[in-house]
Amino acid sequence: MQVFDGHNDALSRLWCADGDPVEEFRQPKGQVNLPHAAAGGLGGGFFAIYSPRARQSFDFSALSGGGAGLPLGERMEEGAAAVPAFAQAGIAMRLAEAGLIDICTDAQTLARSFVSNRLACVLHLEGADCIGPDLLALDALHAMGLRSLGPVWSRRTIFGDGVPIQQGTDGDTGPGLTADGKRLIARCRELGIMIDTSHLTMKGFWEVGEAGLPLVATHSNAWALAHNARNLTDDQLRAIRETGGMAGLNFATVFLSDAGWETGDAGLEDCLSQLDHMIEIAGEDNVGLGSDFDGAPMPNGIAHAGELPNLIAAMRTHGYGEALIAKLAHENWLSFLSHHLG
Repeated sequence: MQVFDGHNDALSRLWCADGDPVEEFRQPKGQVNLPHAAAGGLGGGFFAIYSPRARQSFDFSALSGGGAGLPLGERMEEGAAAVPAFAQAGIAMRLAEAGLIDICTDAQTLARSFVSNRLACVLHLEGADCIGPDLLALDALHAMGLRSLGPVWSRRTIFGDGVPIQQGTDGDTGPGLTADGKRLIARCRELGIMIDTSHLTMKGFWEVGEAGLPLVATHSNAWALAHNARNLTDDQLRAIRETGGMAGLNFATVFLSDAGWETGDAGLEDCLSQLDHMIEIAGEDNVGLGSDFDGAPMPNGIAHAGELPNLIAAMRTHGYGEALIAKLAHENWLSFLSHHLG
């Protein structure tokens, strides 16, 4: 059973590794790489471009359980954010040049790549920190293959506010999109760039819907089972269903359950509980996977992409039929993207 994944941070990991990204990606390092993808049946996914404040490996210790949340810091300056963002887009281009991935900008390339020996890559910008109010950097990234964008990664940008990575609250934590944010979304719509609401405040989520776009949360879970601001209420999950959008199951331990937040520990049974609820509310045609590989602590049994078959096997044991498993594993994302990419 092949998998199309709604979110990974492999490009950020490769940039932070500060070596030859092509050779690094050939090695079984991190959570998404060629050997793990081959072993786990990972056929492709959304590859995120993210601007960290420092060029160093991600530190998950703040998400190891029982903490007060992840400190986000102030808004990142456009020029500082542009350096890692464009470098990570360049890494994707190097991987494509080496024949390891295809940067998919249309449905035909995506369908062909997913069944080939290359990974199908949909480039995603996680936080539009690197884009100024003139939106010129957006056009440049689009020319490099960008086809998905989240206006914020939790910390504020000129385009809107994000949710804190915090327990005990839903996503109704502050303002939504700014006037520039609404202009950004309008330009994305013109360019054919999908809007991802993961990390947006609840107000921002509804404003994306009011713009007439399908509501998509590439890597967010159900708030009913894990009371974290990063997760989606049942009303939000229903809206995803009603607008023909998608919700991707985030594997991060701290977003799977309240106990996962407190202890930093979770397992495949927590993933299945989340899937049960997400399917019930959003519908079996509107739910997929959004692992957050290379960007979050993973549950027991699925430490990296090579262990994706463990999740598939758990779905079978849980009673999911092969048709439903195929939808969750890849068909729903591919169907949605076939319309989005055109």
